[in-house]
Amino acid sequence: GNVRDLDEAARAADVRLDVLVEVDVGAHRCGVAPGAPAAQLAQTIAACRNLRFAGLQAYQGAAQHVRKVAERREAIAQAVADVQLTQKLVREAGINCDYVTGAGTGSYMFEATSSVYKELQAGSYVFMDADYARNEWTESGIPQFEHSLFVWTTVMSATQPGRAVVDAGLKASSVDSGMPRVADYGDVEYLKASDEHGVLALNGATRLKVGDKLKLIPGHCDPTVNLYDWYVCVRNGVVEALWPITARGAVL
Repeated sequence: GNVRDLDEAARAADVRLDVLVEVDVGAHRCGVAPGAPAAQLAQTIAACRNLRFAGLQAYQGAAQHVRKVAERREAIAQAVADVQLTQKLVREAGINCDYVTGAGTGSYMFEATSSVYKELQAGSYVFMDADYARNEWTESGIPQFEHSLFVWTTVMSATQPGRAVVDAGLKASSVDSGMPRVADYGDVEYLKASDEHGVLALNGATRLKVGDKLKLIPGHCDPTVNLYDWYVCVRNGVVEALWPITARGAVL
């Protein structure tokens, strides 16, 4: 049904539309099964006058936060095998199938060296959130990306020894992938969040006082960014630019 709808829409717009077949290579979220089902869909697309089969979308999202390098490598090896099987069957049907896109921040190094993937879709590496930083990164020659996305917060209460409260809670940083991390204060731990408050355990660190400014590294960058109107871009302590966040807020 979807192929027919795309073909009719492309005909109505007087264009020929490039279409990728999404293959479920382990995330079990979207896409058709690898091998024969994906190859059959590719043939259906190729038979349409207004569509052009352009290749495979093969993103293994479930592998991105597998902590151990060896386990992530194994997950991507299976994904690559699924892609290769699909390519083989598509090519046997007389259809070119060289273009494969996928990969992510946690696994791109394995897709990049597979000789199968032509495009890498890694995105979170630009910011590197606290959850990605929990991954093991021990492969030699692999770039180690730094954190660049921070939520600026202020200590608003420090009445209990060993504790402090900041003004950044659930409305300031997504916690679906764990609590934010406090940057530049290695011993300080962000314990829990409520709507407008975050509770910190100082763990022997220098006592914080009301008004102190801290940087938080969000647990998950994607659903944190949309909470704000602007990126404040800082280099060497100087604000160089303000970038509007056009996807700010809820889905319309």
